[in-house]
Amino acid sequence: MYRAQVPGRSPRSAAALEARIGARGAPLLIVAAAFSVQGGAVLATTIFDRAGPLGAVLLRVGFAAVVLAAVAGRRLRRPDLTIVTFGLALAAMNACFYEALQRVPLGVAVTAEFLGPLAVAVLGSRRRSDFVWIVLAAAGVALLGSPTLDVDGLGLGFAVLAGAFWSVYIVLGKRLATDGSLVGGLGTAMLVAAVALLPFGLVGGGKGLGDGRVLGLGVAVALLSSVVPYVMELTALRLIRASTFGILMSLEPAVAALCGAVFIGQSVRGLELLAIAFVIVASVGASLRLVEPPPPEV
Repeated sequence: MYRAQVPGRSPRSAAALEARIGARGAPLLIVAAAFSVQGGAVLATTIFDRAGPLGAVLLRVGFAAVVLAAVAGRRLRRPDLTIVTFGLALAAMNACFYEALQRVPLGVAVTAEFLGPLAVAVLGSRRRSDFVWIVLAAAGVALLGSPTLDVDGLGLGFAVLAGAFWSVYIVLGKRLATDGSLVGGLGTAMLVAAVALLPFGLVGGGKGLGDGRVLGLGVAVALLSSVVPYVMELTALRLIRASTFGILMSLEPAVAALCGAVFIGQSVRGLELLAIAFVIVASVGASLRLVEPPPPEV
């Protein structure tokens, strides 16, 4: 079973937490983490009118970097090529995703973005039969691009690009986890991402970044989208198999569509539901034989 130290907790306190949650409670943590991530994305959209998507992503990554760096403390690692590349991929992934959110519904963006981790899972399996899953997922995304749906093409493109950077994030994240402290490496990478986003976020956010309400929402987005789900997922990963983790993570497109519909009134039509179903089935299929879990997304 996969083991990962929960950030900011001693082995004893982590073990006590796991004992309280148990293997039966771990799936609830993953589902809660999915709602936290997508709830944070919904909240981020409320900042777009004042700070734009790039200003919003700067606030999310910047505040998350401060928290993770504080948690890592002396475990922060010096930035080497892997950490810097990982940080740049992290910045690009989040920037592209927020640009997509400005143009397409949340459920559509997350569904298209899932092509990235699916490709990593399928290519890592080395089974030709598993390539059917990436074909199924690609068919789902192609449905989203159907002229009958009137989905913004640029927004869909940004979502797919976010998925491509997510795949880089997964590959480098696994390497980062084996080279030393995961928390220390992630904290440094998050700082790299914040620095990389700084000029774009300042230009895109403008005066809105000085608004107290926007800053407060930025802190909430960082906590909901990065810090809280990261801790939840790492805790769950210690209690369940990688394949179970991957299957439960496959629910994210559905959670995203639900959050978009409930909180910001984004309607989901028949073909969109079919596309989401295609991607979920493909993700579940690709996760059935998963041996190593992907690193938690931040």
